[in-house]
Amino acid sequence: MEKYISLAHGDGGELSHRLIRDVFIEAFGDGNAAMFDAASVAISASKIAVTTDSFVIKPIFFPEGSIGKLAVAGTVNDLAVSGAKPVYLTCGFVIEEGFPIADLRRIVTDMANEARKTGVKIVAGDTKVVERGCADGVYINTTGIGVYEANIGCSLEFEEGDAIIVSGTIGDHGIAVLAARGELGITVPITSDCASLNRMLEMVLQHTEGVRIMRDPTRGGLATTLVEIAEDFNLTMKINELDLPVKKEVHGVCDLLGFDPLYIANEGKAIIVVAANEKDKVIDLLREFPEGKDAVVIGSIIGKDKGQLLLETPLGSKRLLTRLSGTMFPRIC
Repeated sequence: MEKYISLAHGDGGELSHRLIRDVFIEAFGDGNAAMFDAASVAISASKIAVTTDSFVIKPIFFPEGSIGKLAVAGTVNDLAVSGAKPVYLTCGFVIEEGFPIADLRRIVTDMANEARKTGVKIVAGDTKVVERGCADGVYINTTGIGVYEANIGCSLEFEEGDAIIVSGTIGDHGIAVLAARGELGITVPITSDCASLNRMLEMVLQHTEGVRIMRDPTRGGLATTLVEIAEDFNLTMKINELDLPVKKEVHGVCDLLGFDPLYIANEGKAIIVVAANEKDKVIDLLREFPEGKDAVVIGSIIGKDKGQLLLETPLGSKRLLTRLSGTMFPRIC
C-alpha cells in the first residue's frame, strides 16, 4: 500500500476502496458484512442519547494517548456523564494530502482498541481528503449513541449540602499535551488522563440513587464546567482550594507559566454532584477503578439562588470564579 495519503484516496475510486478496506474496515468492521450507505443497528430502549464532537489536537500523538483514543473516549464520556450507556459510534475523517498512512493506521488502531475496551461499536464512517496545507494532518468528527436504562440516571434535583466530587487529579491532559508540543521549552514527566469513564460511571449510577448531575470538565477545565452547572441550575456552589487534587508536576508548570489548574483541560475526569449522605459511597465506588483512584470531595452546594461558583482559599476568604475568558495557552484541542 502507498506510504502517504494522496488526493486520489478521496476520489471514491480504487485507492479510496483500498484505504477503507485495508485501514478502517480492518480495524473497525466485519470484512464479511455487506456494505451499505447506512448502518443498520438495533436499539432496545425508549429513550436514547445522541452527541457529536470534533477532534483537532497538536501533537496528534501525546503521552498515553492520540487523537484516535481521544475521539472515542471523549465521545463515550459525553454519553456516560449524561447517564446513558454508550453503544454506537460513527466517525468521519478529514485527512490532509501527504499524511503518512502508517500514522493513520496507528490512529485507527487506537480508536478500535478504545472502542473494544468500552464495549462500543463503531458502525459507520466517512473519509475526506483535502489538499496539502488545508488541514493539520487529520481531524476526526464523531457521533455517539447511548441508551438510557430504566431507573438509572441523574435526577437534577439539587439540595443544599449536596457534595461536589471530582474523580481525580485535574489539569493532567492539558499540561501533558502542552509539554509534548515542545514549544515552551518545558519537560515534565506527566501523561494525559485520556480515558473512557463509562464503566466507572455506570457502576456509580447502578449502586446509588442520589446522583444529581455528572459532567466531564474538558476544555475550560474544572472551574468553567462548574460555573456552567451553577448558572444553568441557579445554584451557589463552593469549592475548597486545599481539597483540589493537583499533581505536583502540574502545579510546577502552572507556577512557572502563570496558569491556573482550575482552567486546564481534562480528558479522563468526571464531576459528580451527589446527595451528601451518599458521597462516601460514591468515592468508594470510584476508587475501585484506576481512573477514579484519586477521587475526592472538593466542595458542596451552599445555596439555590445566585448561580455562582465560589473558591474558598487557604486563608478562609472566598473569591468568585467565572468561565475561562480568552485563551490561557496555545490551543490543544
